[in-house]
Amino acid sequence: MENNVKEISHDVAVSLWKKAMLSVETECERQPEVIMVKGVCIATLGNFSASTGKAKSKKTFNLSAIVAAALCDHPVLCYTASFPENKGNILYVDTEQSTYHCQKVMKRILRLAGLPEDKDCSRLQFLALRKNTPEERLAIIDVAIRNTEHLGLVIIDGVRDLIHDINSPAESSRVISKLMQWTDEYQLHLHTILHQNKSDDNARGHVGTELNNKAETVMQVEKDKADSSVSVVEAVHIRSMDFEPFAFRINDDAMPELVAGYTPSAASVGRPKKEPFDPYREIPAQIHINVLERVFAASPSYDYDGFCHALQDAYLEEGVKINYNKAVSVVTFLRNKRMVLQDDKRKYIANPEAHY
Repeated sequence: MENNVKEISHDVAVSLWKKAMLSVETECERQPEVIMVKGVCIATLGNFSASTGKAKSKKTFNLSAIVAAALCDHPVLCYTASFPENKGNILYVDTEQSTYHCQKVMKRILRLAGLPEDKDCSRLQFLALRKNTPEERLAIIDVAIRNTEHLGLVIIDGVRDLIHDINSPAESSRVISKLMQWTDEYQLHLHTILHQNKSDDNARGHVGTELNNKAETVMQVEKDKADSSVSVVEAVHIRSMDFEPFAFRINDDAMPELVAGYTPSAASVGRPKKEPFDPYREIPAQIHINVLERVFAASPSYDYDGFCHALQDAYLEEGVKINYNKAVSVVTFLRNKRMVLQDDKRKYIANPEAHY
C-alpha cells in the first residue's frame, strides 16, 4: 500500500507558507526563453518539457538536435537556443542504452553542433545510467545537478526509469515533484523523454498524465503515415503559441536532416476526434473526494456493478454527469490512485489512508 506521506512540522510549514506568498508590489522576473522552434519558445529556465512518441520514432535523434542547438550558435533542424552566459553547461542522462550507444549519441550531438567528435566538450557532461536502480539514478542526477556549475540544460532520456511502477500515483508524483524542484531551485531547463502507449498516442502510465499536466511543453515525435523514413515533430501541449510541425529523416551519415518543403497532413473531414475520457484531467480532485465520501456514507462496500451505479448517482449530485462506461473508467482511475480498495470478498471499500 502506498502511504509514504512525509509529515511537515508546524514551524517548517509556517516558513514555507511565508516563502510562498506573492505580492503585486514585488516585481517578478520573467524566466529567460532558452530554446525556440521556428521562433516559438518551447523552453524557459525554471521549467521542464518533454518529448513523447512510439518506440523507434527517432525521439533520441530529435533530442540530439535540441542539445546540439544549445551547444552552438546556429540552428539545428528547426531548433535555436539562447542561454545566459552563466547557464551554458549541459547535463545529459541516458537511462536505457549501453555505454557504446550512449557514446554514439554523444558523438552525434558534437557533430551536429560543429564540434570535434573525438574530443570531449567541457560544456557537455554525459551520464550512462542503464546499470543503476531507480533510486541510484535519482541520487546520481541530484548530485550531478548540485555539483555542476553554470548548468542551464538537463536532459533525461527517459523519465520512466526513475521509478519502479509507471502506474504508481505516489512514485509518479514524487518524480515529477523532483523535476519541478530541480528546475526551480537551480533555475535550469529540463527536458525528458517518455514512450507513448502502443494502443494510442497518450504518454505511458500515471507519470505520463503527470507530465502532460505539469510540463511547459510536450512535443510528439511520430513516423509520417505516408513515409515511415520521415519523423514528424509537433507540439501536443504548449504554454506558448503552437509552432508549425516539421519533419526530418536520417541521412546516409546517420544524422538527422530536415525534410525540405514538408507540410502537415490535411485535417480529416468531419468532426474532430474526441480524446478518450480522462477522470484525472476532466474532473477536479475535490469532486472525486466528495463523491467517495457520499458513496461510502451510504454503504461501506459495493460489488462492481453496484459501485459503478453508485458513482453515477454521486457524481450527478456533484453536477457531473457520467454514463456507465465512464463510471467504469472512474473505477479504474480510483483503483490506480488507491483511493478505493477491494476486500477479501472482492467488494469495493474506501481506503482510509488514501491521499489524492
